Amino acid sequence: MSAPTFDLQSHSTASDGVLEPAAVVAAAHQAGVELLALSDHDTVDGLDEAFAAAEATGGALKLVSAVEISSLDLGGKDLHILGYGIDHSDPLLLARLKLWREDRWTRGERMADAMRENGWEVELPPRGEKPLGRPHIAAAIFDHPANAERAAAEGLANPTELLVAYLIPGKPGYRDRTAPTVGQAVEAIHEAGGKAIWAHPYWDFNEADKHEAARDALERFAALGGDGVEAFYTSFDEDQTRRLVELAAGLDMLTTGSADFHGAENPNFSSFRNFSLYGLEPNLGPIDIR
Repeated sequence: MSAPTFDLQSHSTASDGVLEPAAVVAAAHQAGVELLALSDHDTVDGLDEAFAAAEATGGALKLVSAVEISSLDLGGKDLHILGYGIDHSDPLLLARLKLWREDRWTRGERMADAMRENGWEVELPPRGEKPLGRPHIAAAIFDHPANAERAAAEGLANPTELLVAYLIPGKPGYRDRTAPTVGQAVEAIHEAGGKAIWAHPYWDFNEADKHEAARDALERFAALGGDGVEAFYTSFDEDQTRRLVELAAGLDMLTTGSADFHGAENPNFSSFRNFSLYGLEPNLGPIDIR
């Protein structure tokens, strides 16, 4: 089966990607993407540049305005909510994102302190407007010369492996966010004119309970006004995808998909269109502006 021609999650240097926004658009266009979303974490700073680059393709690539908001579900679980079709110049949205980026920094500093207590050297970049995410923290630790011997001894070959070993829920360096809640993220997206989609849902649960937990979380998300779920994703197998599509259909929700592009050097998210529909039909609704 041919790869999808839409790819509705990607990241630039405005958050944790490695390419400038225009270069993300160019790479997507070269890969045959016809419908793209640049969805940086808690920021829309790259969108104006990305729209100019999309315009330069002469209509071959359509860009959807988007953002990915990290939010809190029950028990402090971190769910990522994608907002599509937002007015990225909306003053209230911009103010909310600024507050939530500040919370990202505070959380990042608490993670850095936890890693120092665990014996790692950590030097974060200066606090600023750019979102601070776990990939930045992992890279700062992995790239610090004082940590090289320990990283090698623990078999950590790159920042992503360090992140998984130390900075995910249940690991010693992980700390929760404090804001926003899932409901607040949905509200912010809706008030900016967008659709709220739960990103990569199977990321957020343990292997033993992921199907039941994903179902329960999707039902809560729908009850809060959520509009859809990212059912097609680069790491999802056919069973996971079919379950999500069936759940979404029962809740009258949209189903989107992405390869979650971060850059060619990323060990997991390096290629556009690198996800499968497994013969199923996505329901992009108004997100599909082609």
